[in-house]
Amino acid sequence: MARPEQRHPDTLAGGRRPAAVIMAAGKGTRMESDLPKVVHAVAGRPMVCHVVEACLEAGCDRVVAIVGYKQELVREALASFGDRVRFAVQAEQLGTGHAVRCAEGELAGLDAGTPVLVLAGDGPLIRAGTLRRLLDRHAATGASATLATSVIEDPAGYGRIVRDGSGGFLAIVEHKNATEAQRSIREVNPSYYCFRLGSLWEGLGRVGRDGASGEYYLTDVPAILLAGGERVEVIDAVPPEDVLSINTLAQLAEVDRIMRARLSGAQGGT
Repeated sequence: MARPEQRHPDTLAGGRRPAAVIMAAGKGTRMESDLPKVVHAVAGRPMVCHVVEACLEAGCDRVVAIVGYKQELVREALASFGDRVRFAVQAEQLGTGHAVRCAEGELAGLDAGTPVLVLAGDGPLIRAGTLRRLLDRHAATGASATLATSVIEDPAGYGRIVRDGSGGFLAIVEHKNATEAQRSIREVNPSYYCFRLGSLWEGLGRVGRDGASGEYYLTDVPAILLAGGERVEVIDAVPPEDVLSINTLAQLAEVDRIMRARLSGAQGGT
């Protein structure tokens, strides 16, 4: 049974309800399956359903799922949400920045100041409370972009959050591009973003194509906005446990165990 939709008044920046874009177009080549990664089950439900529910509980009025590989299976997995979830197609896999641009038509008509969450569909441990904290910081500071980060014991493989001497945001540096000093940073980017809609489109329009991969990366947008004089906020709000990524069947089993324990605890407390 889906959790009841909850509204959170603090997310109403100028009366604007937040929207959300969920990236769910990938294949997941290491999952030993032909299924799209996001439809693999966590606690008995497709993992992307947990992400959608967190967005709805956090107050989102419009949720757009970016679909691509075997999109019919992702659409079927989300069918129970009805018209609360819209779909945009990423026909060609050209990176996270390109994926978000594919949602432009489904977000048409929203005010430029609308806060938009951008999240990964393969992160089912996401919590509505974390998204509310992210939205609250975004609204309170009037930021163009706000990132929810996490400090974890082993940051290997994750993009690092580089801050200035005052603790403000400077950049997201991918592990492969990080210096030895930057690799010692334990604050990472788990892909929990909130953007002012107009600033999101402006930033994406200035993202260049990566010379090595040929892709457009969403991680470039915050630094682009900062360089343009816009405000970028960072809040350490993601519990380390929630950062667990799912790229293999073993990781899927571990996340499934955590989610079942969490749901069992919640039910036991009611």
